[in-house]
Amino acid sequence: MAPKALIFLIISFFLIPANTHLQEEPNEEGLISVVIFQKGLDFAKDILINQAISSLTPMELPQIQKTIKIPIIGSVYVVLSNITLNHIDVPSSLSYVKPGDTGISIVASGATANLSLNWHYSYSSWVIVPVEISDKGHAFVQVDGMEVELTLGLVNQEGTLKMSLVECGCNVNDISITLVGGASWFYQGIHSNYHFCTGSPKKNSRFVDAFEGQIKSTVESTIIKKIKDGIPKLDSLLQTIPKEISVDDIAFLNVTFVNEPLLGNSSVGLEINGSFISTDERVVPKYYHESKQASVSRKDLSKMLEISIDESVFNSGSNVYFNADLMHWVVDKVPDQSLLNTAGWKYVVPQLYKTYPNDEMRLNISVSSPPVIRISSDKIGATIYLDMTIDVLDDNRILQVACISVDARASGYAVILRNNLAGSVSLDDFTLTLKWSKIGKLHMSLIQVLSQFCKLFYTVGDIDMNALQNWFFALHNLIPEINDTLSTLFLSFENTDILYNDSRIGICSDVFFS
Repeated sequence: MAPKALIFLIISFFLIPANTHLQEEPNEEGLISVVIFQKGLDFAKDILINQAISSLTPMELPQIQKTIKIPIIGSVYVVLSNITLNHIDVPSSLSYVKPGDTGISIVASGATANLSLNWHYSYSSWVIVPVEISDKGHAFVQVDGMEVELTLGLVNQEGTLKMSLVECGCNVNDISITLVGGASWFYQGIHSNYHFCTGSPKKNSRFVDAFEGQIKSTVESTIIKKIKDGIPKLDSLLQTIPKEISVDDIAFLNVTFVNEPLLGNSSVGLEINGSFISTDERVVPKYYHESKQASVSRKDLSKMLEISIDESVFNSGSNVYFNADLMHWVVDKVPDQSLLNTAGWKYVVPQLYKTYPNDEMRLNISVSSPPVIRISSDKIGATIYLDMTIDVLDDNRILQVACISVDARASGYAVILRNNLAGSVSLDDFTLTLKWSKIGKLHMSLIQVLSQFCKLFYTVGDIDMNALQNWFFALHNLIPEINDTLSTLFLSFENTDILYNDSRIGICSDVFFS
């Protein structure tokens, strides 16, 4: 048996309860849903704003030039150059994110910023002959009460999320300017909010009156343009999300998005196909299907997100590995090795010992149908149907002497203890039915003997589930690409809970940068 198939079978057997033998085919379309609650949206908003600030600063703004009419002096030509937005500060408490009908709105209020610039003016004087008079200096601009608002559209485009900018706006409420250098006459007037400095502060208004509006509009238009230019880059990152993730050479996981994102008052819901598909049967995925329950019912709004996995995800994997003819193996070693010698069956099946005295035996076990996985409100479980053929090794020959059908039912649960995954599994019941025999009738007392073999599956009892932890969180062992991505982002889960509902298992968690 391939190692991945064996891992899947063990997970199916122990972790996932079927009360009856189901005849119908498992749902071909699995479903994984992710719901990001307000706490998670705020977390993402802060990251997005911080990334936006880092991309906006430092930023060069377009040059501003203007001719000012001044009594007696006449026309003065003024140029503002090397205008640089150096820093933006957005208080987290004054910013918010809100999903709505038109998209996801992000509003940053009460932001402040500072700019630096160079200024230069010139004019002609006619005292005796025409003479050009000029001066220059630099200035610092403090922006207060800036508000930036944008709405992002999010749609499903052939299984991939497509992001677009629906609307964007920026408004600057107030600015203050500190001028350094130059002649004092240029700054005559009184304006309580503005001053320049040439060694000692002086009041000014002409400069501010002339350029306040242009500085404001330049800051607003430049930030809007920068955001518009940045959204396609953000969208291109979404396009890099793979539509399928290779598990092994047998199967891959279909991770295309299905249905449109569900925008609630304080949450964003996403649905992923989640089906295991054979690498030999690559089919065009169905991007839309009847919507199921988006997540388990006990939403924990105090957490950032919830990942909900439908039992059909596991059943699709069960089908793929079964159809690949990988769910079979040979058992030739058991804790009590005497059970694999005809002498150990001497009093249970006398004809076996009489025909093949003291011959070694082995058990050839094959899963006869895909394991059926069901998730209930308090546990997960599986029903597995096996054909166990008894082989006798006689004079270098392998002789099949009997075949027993085994219907095994297991159940278990998983819990989070100190951010580690742990749990308990048990074999609830199993039934044995003689399928055929070349050594006469097998007595029911054989059950007692075979139960020793069955203990191989459930003696683990209350096991440490660390080996299966990443299966629940990111299919780490089967999908290393996800782990690589999380490592790159330095993301970790904390305060994690596992929730159960009929047909679904949910993981509620916070996310933080490690």
